[in-house]
Amino acid sequence: MNYYEILEIKHNASAQEIKQAYRRLAKKFHPDSQNNNADHEKIVSLNAAYEILSDPENRHIYDQTLKQNRADSVKYRHGKSNSASEFYRYNRQQQKDTEFSQFQWLQEVYFPVKNLINSIVSPLEMEIEELSADIFDDELMSFFMEYLENCQQACNQAQNILTSQKNPSLYAGIAANLYYGLNHLNDGLEELNRFTQTYDESYLHTGRELFYLAEEINQVAEEMAEKFI
Repeated sequence: MNYYEILEIKHNASAQEIKQAYRRLAKKFHPDSQNNNADHEKIVSLNAAYEILSDPENRHIYDQTLKQNRADSVKYRHGKSNSASEFYRYNRQQQKDTEFSQFQWLQEVYFPVKNLINSIVSPLEMEIEELSADIFDDELMSFFMEYLENCQQACNQAQNILTSQKNPSLYAGIAANLYYGLNHLNDGLEELNRFTQTYDESYLHTGRELFYLAEEINQVAEEMAEKFI
């Protein structure tokens, strides 16, 4: 499924139509929505699609990639009439092209992981502020613990995505920073969970610092990725 299909729009959709489609689907599938359509993975896919298609330059690159893929598909169909050895060589080349496709790694690994890291870090201050009303209030603490649990799930998902494909050597620095950022988030979650058990605010402070360090590392990865987008 390509990004146009994810957003349920045509390939010649205008910028306004892209924005409207994203808002409609994001509202429908957002985890905080009060309906059965809530789907965190769907939101990640929508965010990745919107990030590419809402930017004219990124969309142009993506459209060129789709055209090349269609051309490759036509070539493949014509090649079916060739000998078995020719088919094997073509298939092997296609696999190599897929493995080392730089744009594919960006869209399937980098963007989803970046978005997941942001979804973990962004709500932190608001969550801490709400809890600070009374850290000994069981209900407020339960809300904070639920946030931490959601963060852990998102962190695990990001790690799975990051290890699902070997990054092209060109993006080694980006991948390394994503790994470092996720490691800091895991360490930060451990500290924040200790705080919920002990009420020792030193753990809260350390956890917050680790989250912000992860955010800074994520921004470094983003700056590196912008050079290739």
